[in-house]
Amino acid sequence: MAVNSVQPGITTLSFSIQNLKSQLDNLQTQLATGKQSTTYAGMGANEGFAIAARSQLSDISAFTDTMSNVGTTISVSNTALQSLLDIKNQVQTVVNGGSGTLNQLGQTVVQQVGTSELSSMIDILNTQSGDRYIFSGGAIQTPAVASMDSILNGNGAQAGLKQVIAERLQADQGTGTGRLVITAPTATSVQVAEDASPSPFGLKLASVTSTLTGATVTGPAGVPAAASVDLGATNPNNGDTITYTFNLPDGSQEQIALTASTANPPPAGSFAIGATSTATAANLQAALTTAIGNLSDGALVAASAIAASNDFFGSPPQRVGTAPFSTATTLVAGTPANTVSWYTGDAGAGPARGTAVARIDQSQTVQYGMRANEQAIRSLLQGAAVSAAVTFSPADPNAQAQITAFDLRVGQSLNPQPGQQTIQDIQSDLANAQEAMKDAGTRQSQTQVTLQSIIDQAENASPDKVASEILALQTSLQASYQTTAQLSQLSLVKFLPIPTG
Repeated sequence: MAVNSVQPGITTLSFSIQNLKSQLDNLQTQLATGKQSTTYAGMGANEGFAIAARSQLSDISAFTDTMSNVGTTISVSNTALQSLLDIKNQVQTVVNGGSGTLNQLGQTVVQQVGTSELSSMIDILNTQSGDRYIFSGGAIQTPAVASMDSILNGNGAQAGLKQVIAERLQADQGTGTGRLVITAPTATSVQVAEDASPSPFGLKLASVTSTLTGATVTGPAGVPAAASVDLGATNPNNGDTITYTFNLPDGSQEQIALTASTANPPPAGSFAIGATSTATAANLQAALTTAIGNLSDGALVAASAIAASNDFFGSPPQRVGTAPFSTATTLVAGTPANTVSWYTGDAGAGPARGTAVARIDQSQTVQYGMRANEQAIRSLLQGAAVSAAVTFSPADPNAQAQITAFDLRVGQSLNPQPGQQTIQDIQSDLANAQEAMKDAGTRQSQTQVTLQSIIDQAENASPDKVASEILALQTSLQASYQTTAQLSQLSLVKFLPIPTG
């Protein structure tokens, strides 16, 4: 008869001991690392939540890095915008208190400041934050603005602002009467007519008002527009006036008021009453011709420069259409081949802010792009550039009239009209982006705490719990070792009956 060994029982107990030892090793690892397992398989059912939470934490970390980078760019942008505002305020101060004294270059203090500030503005507008030009829209690798020398003086065959101003002035002045023709249709009448229509150049008749006794005023009417005054058979009285109002190329208006006078010689701004209305009409024509010539060489010079700067800084730039410029009647679009492009960044159709978009949350983005050709920035740069480009001649008897008219227009250009964009509007847009990022950061910080709690609950091991489990295992393991020792001493002999005799 076969006798079975007790070894299988010992082997089973040995497996149990090995299992207990494995559990003990695992618990000791947990106690040392603070984690339930070094592998996902050992984390239990909640590890799926932990994995998802880690993914969300990773996204939040990426959003935080993005907001940090965008915040830096916005900070640099705000500094640049504030510098532009400071320049604007400085130029306005100089314009309001500027002197008409010309230096050796034919420029006033206003223009000298404009030249200096133009250089500063170009440097500001070509500011970089990291590797992006912040005023270039989507063309972040391209400087936003051409060099000061190119803008003012051109580049080879490309005309700069000075050339555009010179050509436009010829087109606006014509032969020296602002593109107006002064004639005497009859012996007692004087007519002022525009030389061509349509034409964007020169002085345009807006209205004529008269208190001249016995005179008849007609127009402005017709194509091209004309206005006439007929004195009739009688002379005007001393002190009677006639006033011509003209529209200038920059959208402003100027008036010429002439007063009938019996003084000999007649004072400035008047015309002599002659022996007959025919003689008086001739005197009126002569006085009007002189006054229009002074206007053409005075305020029109300033208005033409402003209009030319509008042409140059437009998109596309505009140029006098034909030569000779003094008889031109059209503006044509400039091309990259013949005109400097002052703005060299992205000029797409979308809004400037939309050229730089950053995602700061799963469902939220902020926009923080800028372009140097935005209205508020362009008008400021344009004002400085036209100041730097224009010069006056001390020998010109109308130089002071030109300077006064020019300073007035530069000052007005620095004050945006209602509804026009301002530098503060751009700053406000960037401030809104900053506020959105601040709110998103607050939300994400709160979310991080919740997510980290989920991960900790799923992955972390409680030191107290692990310690108690280790003690329990050590007790069980010790008992198993003792049982194994006892079993190993068992022998068949101990179970055989002992003979008695």
